Amino acid sequence: MLEKVYAAAFLGVDATIITIEVNIDKGIGYHLVGLPDNAVKESNFRIHAALKNNNLHFPGKKITVNMAPADMRKEGTSYDISLAVGILAASKQVDSEKLKDYIVMGELSLDGSLQSIKGVLPIAIEAKKQGFKGILLPVENAKEAALIDDFEVYGLQNIKEVTDFLDDTTTFTPLLFDTQKYLNEIENKFSYDFMDVKGQESVKRALEIAASGGHNVLLIGPPGSGKTMLAKRLPSILPSMSLHEAIETTKIHSVAGNTKNKEGLILERPFRAPHHTVSDVALVGGGQYPQPGEISLAHNGVLFLDELPEFKRSVLEVMRQPLEDREVTISRAKFTITYPSSFMLMASMNPSPSGDFINDDSKIQSSSLEVKKYLNKISGPLLDRIDLHIEVNPVPFEKLSNEIPAESSKLIKQRVQTARDIQTKRYADKRNIHYNAQMDVKQIKEYCKLTTETKNLLKKAMESLNLSARAYDRILKVSRTIADLDNSENIESRHIAEAIQYRSLDREHWV
Repeated sequence: MLEKVYAAAFLGVDATIITIEVNIDKGIGYHLVGLPDNAVKESNFRIHAALKNNNLHFPGKKITVNMAPADMRKEGTSYDISLAVGILAASKQVDSEKLKDYIVMGELSLDGSLQSIKGVLPIAIEAKKQGFKGILLPVENAKEAALIDDFEVYGLQNIKEVTDFLDDTTTFTPLLFDTQKYLNEIENKFSYDFMDVKGQESVKRALEIAASGGHNVLLIGPPGSGKTMLAKRLPSILPSMSLHEAIETTKIHSVAGNTKNKEGLILERPFRAPHHTVSDVALVGGGQYPQPGEISLAHNGVLFLDELPEFKRSVLEVMRQPLEDREVTISRAKFTITYPSSFMLMASMNPSPSGDFINDDSKIQSSSLEVKKYLNKISGPLLDRIDLHIEVNPVPFEKLSNEIPAESSKLIKQRVQTARDIQTKRYADKRNIHYNAQMDVKQIKEYCKLTTETKNLLKKAMESLNLSARAYDRILKVSRTIADLDNSENIESRHIAEAIQYRSLDREHWV
């Protein structure tokens, strides 16, 4: 007897519907084909115990299971319940009428309970696209799948509930989740707030500019000056995610298995801070069994690289293309996968190997050669993609002991949101541009026009401060953002003047 059950496999962050064909014939044996990995091959032991412990029967006949398409690798324990239901349907222990309308996925425990799986959101998206009515899955994953409108989601506790659903012996109600209402009602609650930061007003101002225009940032300062503290608070002033961004972010984290025990939809901007020992693959993604890397997990959020020069040069260089294209493509002999990676890069570093600015007479000094060697660990092409270089000085005792609360993230975020709204309107007809940091040379010429006065100011600054040529476009982008924060249609001299001070590493003889 042949029966079919439908499940899904992954390629990147997208799901592909697969068909599990179960045939029971005369003879003895269990044959599983269709490129299953070891976790899938071991499922027959879990299935056998789960069926026995729930008064169901594992047929003692020849069972042949094909997971089609047979040339696509099937990985993980998500197929346990799919295979079990196929065996039950083929042996006439459950009614198979509903199987054509639903995706069935979940991991089985030996007692028959369903354990949570990863990648539920992309599965639900693809299932609806392919015309399925709904999905049966572990109750822990139900909220995530219910983000998809007009799609029946049944969160079930164990295999007994699955058989009851298929046999119509018990009435189950699909989980309903009003995504838009949830998005409107909930506030982003961050653990960190700029209200906690004493002093550093100039750095806070720079981070407000960075958040408003989506600019990449490099903080340069001695240990203890507050670089990490400031970096952790950047997501709290970024604009709230739209529904599209929230679903896109949740989809990536779902595939990576990071949505367990969460309320379905991820609304907080991601903040990823990998250690400097991170490998190339861990950062960009891929591997033997492809997974999103840190730059994709930071999609729509912030990637923080603390102590930037300590990262391997090869690791830093692999970020150049994703920073430019906002996506990363992993190419292997048998497959090509594209992961989204539109993130804000925030990095920090000491100004010298000793940790202090070279002009600080009270500290142990590094030689000019040592400082130059230290700074050369960061390549010019990578610095090209960082718009703001900000010097962070230690906070004096008077400001640390000040009891007056600083400005909250909520107030800063309101100004950032206003500036982003201006940019959204400006680039409404541009397909791949949403904020100022994404402008190319063509858009810079169109939206960053200078008067004779501002042009002369920029020329004088570049000559007197010995700014490099690569600083020119960056200064124009940042000045455009400053003008947006000022609600000014034109870039004025004060905007250019402020943008110039955020290009520290472009100054010749900076050290």
